[in-house]
Amino acid sequence: MKLYYSPGVCSLSPHIVLREAGLAFEPVLAPTKTHKLEDGTDYYTINPLGYVPMLELDDGTRLREGPAIVQYLADQVPTKNLAPANGTLARYRLQEWLTFIGTELHKSFSPLFNPAMPEEGKKIYRERIANRLAYVDRELAGKDYLMGDTFSVADAYLFTVTRWTKPMAIDLSGFPNLAAHHARVGARPAVQEAMKHEKLA
Repeated sequence: MKLYYSPGVCSLSPHIVLREAGLAFEPVLAPTKTHKLEDGTDYYTINPLGYVPMLELDDGTRLREGPAIVQYLADQVPTKNLAPANGTLARYRLQEWLTFIGTELHKSFSPLFNPAMPEEGKKIYRERIANRLAYVDRELAGKDYLMGDTFSVADAYLFTVTRWTKPMAIDLSGFPNLAAHHARVGARPAVQEAMKHEKLA
């Protein structure tokens, strides 16, 4: 398998999951700014959408969108318990979290990375993000991970997105449960490996 990634962006989530799963893969750097691979290939010829992550299977099949990719990876190694079994209510809870993180958090950060976005607009998004983070903080009360006591692919995604709070001047200190979750996930060996590879550690 190949994972097309760019350091520190949302592709960190499946990168973490691949290492948690212990699956063999080749990380392929696809910088989001240049869209050029290290060999000079135009990334748009591989993924017409131009963004990461993208997972290429050994047979050439390509999967896009982080939440779909991480569930696919989890299902390859069911004994690792990275996602509940398909068809169970717990699996739908996982999908609920992945959707929430993707639509309410991840996409709310996007305008903050846009240099053309006026500061007044960024303030609105920071407030929106803070409100959503407050919800996550409440949901994490008394739990180590989003699904309870077990690390799941949703935790990898949440960790990836909450890494963006610091450069975007969003203070996590008012969210003790979320801050503890971030530190807990960040200390996992697979997370450290992924961060080291992406030169983020």
